[in-house]
Amino acid sequence: MKKRVVVTGIGAITPIGIGKDVYWQALKSGESGIDRISKFDPLNYDTQIAAEVKDFDPNQYMDKKEAKRMDRFTQFAVAASKMALEDAAIDIEKIDPYRFGVVLGSGIGGIETLEKEHEKLLTKGPGRVSPFFIPMMISNIGAGQVSMTFGAKGPNTTVVTACASSTNSIGEAFRIIQRGDGDIMITGGAEASITPLSIAGFCSMKAMSTRNDDPKGASRPFDKDRDGFVMGEGAGILIMEELEHALKRGAHIYGEIVGYGMSADAYHITAPAPEGEGAARAMKNALIDAQIQPEAVDYINAHGTSTPYNDKFETMAIKSVFGEHAYRLAVSSTKSMTGHLLGAAGAIEAIACIMAINDHFLPPTINYTTPDPECDLDYVPNKGREREINYALSNSLGFGGHNASILFKKYE
Repeated sequence: MKKRVVVTGIGAITPIGIGKDVYWQALKSGESGIDRISKFDPLNYDTQIAAEVKDFDPNQYMDKKEAKRMDRFTQFAVAASKMALEDAAIDIEKIDPYRFGVVLGSGIGGIETLEKEHEKLLTKGPGRVSPFFIPMMISNIGAGQVSMTFGAKGPNTTVVTACASSTNSIGEAFRIIQRGDGDIMITGGAEASITPLSIAGFCSMKAMSTRNDDPKGASRPFDKDRDGFVMGEGAGILIMEELEHALKRGAHIYGEIVGYGMSADAYHITAPAPEGEGAARAMKNALIDAQIQPEAVDYINAHGTSTPYNDKFETMAIKSVFGEHAYRLAVSSTKSMTGHLLGAAGAIEAIACIMAINDHFLPPTINYTTPDPECDLDYVPNKGREREINYALSNSLGFGGHNASILFKKYE
């Protein structure tokens, strides 16, 4: 028998607020976290805007000395995990550490550290490169530091599937508990890649919006005038728990995860497969895993990056999976407000799904002003609205053709 898996804690560090409640209220209100880049001077870049996390002080969540030995993405992971564990009211002294694990995702990892240490190498020589460089940079160190901080000695791994990383991470943590290999998992993702080299690389790919004179309006998923994604940063963490374990300790349950699907496009290094056929298979696989009909789904938090092909093909994928029901369900892209957190995007979007179920509210797709005839679903344009939500699906589609979908259900 597969174990039932529930969400009992949430931690969020996002460009529109720190903490799940602040984040959710900002989503409900349609607030944008996008502005001109402040971390470095972007004057010579085609894209000069991003969704930065404001007012984050790592010393509020960890020892100052430890924080200095962590890249920003790891600081985000540890801080959001601390929030989530506190939200779940877990006393780590009273749980079995060998059945307490971590699965985190990061698409890029410690690139800020890489750039700083490379600059030292070029200007000061190899002897000045920090001995902490490698363990600060590697993508798995987020999961490693979280496990060390909280004494989680159970399953521990990192998923790197570009923009699908944290959705895959949540799915893999779900599987670990479902098959009985753990009781509690810290899962989600973290990313901090608003750096000169990252922005330059994505600019060279012509993947990002160049609407520099209108930062708040730059991310406009499904809108006819969309011109690329806007990079964001932050972390989303879920505490997932085996149902009986959660009930035994009297945990508050936000919702249940019931389906996980993934697929590969096997098509192109960056472009999605034509008509979104890979994304469609991931969604179908999640529905099959949950053993529900497509008509049961009320809301989809779309990958919705605000790029021409992604939004068009994801719309086609939704239609192919849901048929006529595609026009009855609600689809929104919260990236219109948070920007695209790359490897952490799926985690904060999973949180949006869970909060939507709990609050009976659909977060909007803001900046939707010019309808695109090829994107003709209900994208909850510009203003969120109340709706009973029993099932919510979250999609993430990554470079390399990685597709992942996770399905949440109202807990009963």
